[in-house]
Amino acid sequence: MDDTEKNRTAGGWTEDVLGAGYEARTLHLPAPTGRPRGRAARRRTGDGGAEATLVRYVPEGTPRAGRPPVLYVHGFADYFFQRHLAEAVAARGYPFYAVDLRGHGRSIDAWTASGGDPNMVDDLDLYQQDLDAAADAIAADGHTGLVLLGHSTGGLVTARYAHARPGRVTALVLNSPWFDLRGSWSDRTLATQVVYALARFAPRTVVSHLGGDYGRALHHATGGEWEYDLRWKPYDGFPVRAGWLAAIRRGHREIGRGLPVECPTLLCTSDRTGPDRGEAAAMLSTDTVLDVAHMHARAPRLGDAVDVAVIEGGAHDLALSPRPAREKYLTTVLDWLDANT
Repeated sequence: MDDTEKNRTAGGWTEDVLGAGYEARTLHLPAPTGRPRGRAARRRTGDGGAEATLVRYVPEGTPRAGRPPVLYVHGFADYFFQRHLAEAVAARGYPFYAVDLRGHGRSIDAWTASGGDPNMVDDLDLYQQDLDAAADAIAADGHTGLVLLGHSTGGLVTARYAHARPGRVTALVLNSPWFDLRGSWSDRTLATQVVYALARFAPRTVVSHLGGDYGRALHHATGGEWEYDLRWKPYDGFPVRAGWLAAIRRGHREIGRGLPVECPTLLCTSDRTGPDRGEAAAMLSTDTVLDVAHMHARAPRLGDAVDVAVIEGGAHDLALSPRPAREKYLTTVLDWLDANT
């Protein structure tokens, strides 16, 4: 075992795949306990616990004292690669971290090697272990407070965490959070009942696939602005499995019933919902993944301290929108943090 591997095994920081200025460390998580949900055994992990990966941006100079750290949490079929986001946050004096949740991105190999399916869990509470471990590691770095910045599925995950750990989260920022399925009420209701039934008996059943047009519009190899690892963020994503989608729908139900968050919250969306397939221009100027109206409808159910910002011409991941929408989003978030933390 070389020195780098020894450091990683011991939980130390090593240079990240993003290169100079970025470091990563493995977060060793507890093994799942309790009975699987339903009659079919779930493939969470093999022997022992799972792993997540924490990334930090360590630019030259020291962030201004007193600013809370920002922890970025990605969505489904995604991972952290947005250097410009880290650099913008750090330039305002906020220490920047990101976590690749179990089964995603930098954490995917350990998960699949132990028997898990990529991006697949069947209980969203498992991600609270990931965020607990990340928050502990960030605190051990000497920081006080914690701002959570969640995108898409990461928005659902972070909203649940802020509700469950009210004393730990200083502020919550949501970038196009996934709070409901697209489609009509009847379609969503019928699909959910089918998914719940499948999840009980065959949780690994593939129930859907993502469209690839959005990913192709983003990636540099197909005309987009962004370079990222297609092993970790494929154009067509990863298969959507019944057990995972059932867990997501349970989370949506929690939001729908009301999931008050005590800390200040900013919810950011595009100004329009767009088609889920089409030309790059449409993919990058509207939310082609989720329904913006659902986010606005459910924002008040997070509590009384929720601000909503609409980014004209924003993509689903507002941080990956073309200029000037991208710059508007970053400025909106950072100005809001300055005023609320």
